Amino acid sequence: MKGKVYTRTGDAGTTSLVSGNRVSKDDVRVEAYGTVDELNSNIGVLLHSTKLDDRDIINLLRKAQNKLFNIGAYLANDAADATLYGLTQEDVAALEQMMDEMSEELPPMRGFILPGGSRLSAQADRCRTITRRAERRVVTLSHTAHVEPLVLEYLNRLSDFFFVFARFNNISNQVEEIYWDKDA
Repeated sequence: MKGKVYTRTGDAGTTSLVSGNRVSKDDVRVEAYGTVDELNSNIGVLLHSTKLDDRDIINLLRKAQNKLFNIGAYLANDAADATLYGLTQEDVAALEQMMDEMSEELPPMRGFILPGGSRLSAQADRCRTITRRAERRVVTLSHTAHVEPLVLEYLNRLSDFFFVFARFNNISNQVEEIYWDKDA
């Protein structure tokens, strides 16, 4: 990629969508794909957290990063005929399969678990909450524009994955899960 990164076209608080239409940087569409981008960056941090050496999980997270780029590109396109590329029902199924495999090794939950534990699990919890926010932003967008249902399904499952992964990592590394104490 040649050229300068800065264009100065956004200096007045607007940005260009894929269609070329300019919108405010706080437009609901920009909030949706911007939060997906924030999630992607946080997955990058998760991938470089300590003790993440499971090849299957690393591959799944890298794939998720690519899927999130596809989702971001889709959300950045306000054309009525925008096409969602590179996201399939099989991607949702892959998340479900990985969660099922990890869940087999987890004890039953006894209540709400506080985020944290190990550094890796804490970062997975951060990814989970950002995924939930991205999901909320996409739902908001869906009130005024068509959004492929698969986008919401994938984000919903991805947030579930981060929850299960955080628990799995803590249990696998003998890190105690701390349950919410409503009387604390």
